[in-house]
Amino acid sequence: MLNSLIDFYLKSHPVTIGVLILLSVYFIVLNWVFFYRYFSINNWLTSESNSLESLLMGSTTVNEDSFLNNFIKTSNVISKEVLGLGMIAATKEATKGLSILSIFASTTPFIGLFGTVVSILDTFSHIGQTSGSMSVISSGVSDALVATAAGIFVAIFAYTYHQVLKRKSFELISYLQMQSDAIIARKV
Repeated sequence: MLNSLIDFYLKSHPVTIGVLILLSVYFIVLNWVFFYRYFSINNWLTSESNSLESLLMGSTTVNEDSFLNNFIKTSNVISKEVLGLGMIAATKEATKGLSILSIFASTTPFIGLFGTVVSILDTFSHIGQTSGSMSVISSGVSDALVATAAGIFVAIFAYTYHQVLKRKSFELISYLQMQSDAIIARKV
């Protein structure tokens, strides 16, 4: 296995190696963003769910740890506008990290493809310098396709993580909207 990796490293074009390193960094970053945001949104969801439950059970205001509580405390009058500001701030906070996952999902296949194209060009230039047999071509092309596979691999995770966090953010905003509606309904 180690000999195969060393052989791959020695045969590959430096651009392909650079692309694979970049995709590895992307993969580490997207996993960090996903797991950090996933667990923080889940904790936030639990707190907002408890707050909504207490409102539905007859409480007159949101729990102390609810995101909307900060906006209610700072205003003398609870209004739709104040709660709307809270919703906008919550949406901004809940969707942090989604743009980077979206960017990674859309760009990593192209980065991998770039590494593949450069490596295939390098393979064809070596064929012209030697007596190019089919084994040289197939070996060069198969090594080149590793970059494309790596790009697609990273894109799959980035897209999946983006969709999971987007759904969690939607759930969170829904809980906040229901709390806001319950508060306004109690005022009337």
